[in-house]
Amino acid sequence: MWCLGNLALNFDVTQEKQTYDIRLRRDHRGVDLRESDTRRGRRLEYFTLGWNLTEAIVGIGAGVIAGSIALVGFGVDSIIESFSGASLLWRLQSHETGERREQLALKLVGISFFVLAAYVAVDAAKTLVQREPPHASIVGVCLAAVSIVVMPLLARAKRRVAARLNSRALVADSRQTDLCAYLSGILFVGLVLNALFGWWWADSIAAILMVPIITREGIEALKGEACNGCH
Repeated sequence: MWCLGNLALNFDVTQEKQTYDIRLRRDHRGVDLRESDTRRGRRLEYFTLGWNLTEAIVGIGAGVIAGSIALVGFGVDSIIESFSGASLLWRLQSHETGERREQLALKLVGISFFVLAAYVAVDAAKTLVQREPPHASIVGVCLAAVSIVVMPLLARAKRRVAARLNSRALVADSRQTDLCAYLSGILFVGLVLNALFGWWWADSIAAILMVPIITREGIEALKGEACNGCH
């Protein structure tokens, strides 16, 4: 009887776990939670795409006006981030064909990052050697300040959805969003030092500090790490 009781208890526990696992896939209205999380992931990527394109337009425009290589580099980086985000968005909406296309897209993204890193390093070094001071950019300071706040929140939201979808691709994309926040912080410090104290070289130093981060993004893109585990 004791053995039969244990078997019955184990059966009940197993049944309860199976019922719980089934309920995990749907909410109280019968909505597929995985599909709901996938749509939420797409919305986050749409927001990322729109935000990065706005950053690119404002950053490059303000950078050209102020003569700030760091601000221009930040804007170009946002364009590349948009390309990367669009690839992941495509991946979330496609299957096998999209996966092969994204592999090619990631290679192009990686190459673009290396080109950007070389451009920023050479132009920043030239500015330091020739002592070409940029003008203060209030627009650039505001852009960097807002990005410092928005990017970590966006990265955290992506990680929550990635955990529910068990998607390493979305986790990797959230790390890229974190890197954008780091770039924003570096840019903010360089622009503020130039605006408040006239430290013209701070802009170029900030740009040079971006180079290792941009290069790392390029290496990860060439490795295709943003593709692993995408569903």
